[in-house]
Amino acid sequence: MTDAMKQQNKWLTLPGMLFFFSAYLLLGFKSFDWQAFMMAVLVPLVFFMASAILPRLIPADRVLLALVNFLCGLGILVLFRLNPERGFGQATNYLVGLVGMIGCLLVVRFWPQIKWTMPLIVVVSIGLMALPLLIGTVKNGARAWVRIAGVNFQPSEIIKVALLLSCAFMLSRRMVLPALAFAGICLGLLFLQKDLGTALLYYAITLILVYVSTGSLSFLALGTLGAGAGAVVGYTMNTYVQNRVRIWQNPWEDPYGISYQVVQSMVAMVNGGPWGTGLGLGTASVIPEVETDFIFAAVFHEFGLIFGMCVILMYLMIFLRGVGVARRARSRFHTLLALGCSCFIAIQTFVIIGGNINLIPLTGVTLPFLSYGGTSMVSSLCIMGLLQGVANANERGLEEDQLIAMLGEDS
Repeated sequence: MTDAMKQQNKWLTLPGMLFFFSAYLLLGFKSFDWQAFMMAVLVPLVFFMASAILPRLIPADRVLLALVNFLCGLGILVLFRLNPERGFGQATNYLVGLVGMIGCLLVVRFWPQIKWTMPLIVVVSIGLMALPLLIGTVKNGARAWVRIAGVNFQPSEIIKVALLLSCAFMLSRRMVLPALAFAGICLGLLFLQKDLGTALLYYAITLILVYVSTGSLSFLALGTLGAGAGAVVGYTMNTYVQNRVRIWQNPWEDPYGISYQVVQSMVAMVNGGPWGTGLGLGTASVIPEVETDFIFAAVFHEFGLIFGMCVILMYLMIFLRGVGVARRARSRFHTLLALGCSCFIAIQTFVIIGGNINLIPLTGVTLPFLSYGGTSMVSSLCIMGLLQGVANANERGLEEDQLIAMLGEDS
């Protein structure tokens, strides 16, 4: 590692370690909780290992890694403050997600050797997506969850990774119809599950990837019209969606009824002010589903407007960094894959934060890296693993070019 890289690592990791150490220390002194003191040591240590040590073992984009690790650590911190049990659970989800991220990085690296598995990935993905219709449970109006061997998970979160990988591969080979067929089957199953928030993400990503791969404005126009038609159908078939639209139009119509969540979220953010109420001093726990749908409101409430804007900027930096990785890619497959990963995180972030501030109707998707949930955390980190895989391929290509140039100078 060069001196410049060591200096970069230092400035990326030390502020985050200091932030988490002081935050857990404050929580510990507030209630003299030994668990908080323990986390004050463990979380900065894990953050250092994941942001500074891991890139030495597996080549990765250090800026992307540090940003993602900080957001994951922030989510664990806020969840620990709201519900220590869920905070510990999210820490476990994060560790599992790191393993998944490394696995997806290796999948991209060795894709030329394992691309023959694509038909199997498609078939297994469709089978998993259909599971909720057979043995799923209903939550917030959607039959999207499955419980197997005591473990709850959301198949559509796992299939996000398969959708990105499959569509990028097929579209890189001009296989537009097979890519549309796979995405269409997934969308149909999501509609049957009434999981319209996730369906919106799937549709948007497929539309973006097909447009980028074909450059067809006609397809883009038809896709946009199709999205409008799908929105009308989803609205008419689901009273839950109708209520969400009513809340968005006028949240004060029924502030103690169907609008209670959104109203409490907006009140919490306003009460936070520019600097927040202070960690451990807020009342965001009164917001229903605050650990999942409204985690951003809790961050905004206790850390304030300025910190909340910094969090949004971190997501923007992840998106822009991902687009940069896509632009430097040396194959159509890698370009589409990196762009799809970047857009997936960006669109999902916009949808849930927009719902929290009532900019758009609230959907049931989670905020990547922050919201509580095992499948959500693992799938988000796996998507980053795919993006890191492309960044790793770009780096290897650059090293090969430098070697060829050196050999050419010697000859």
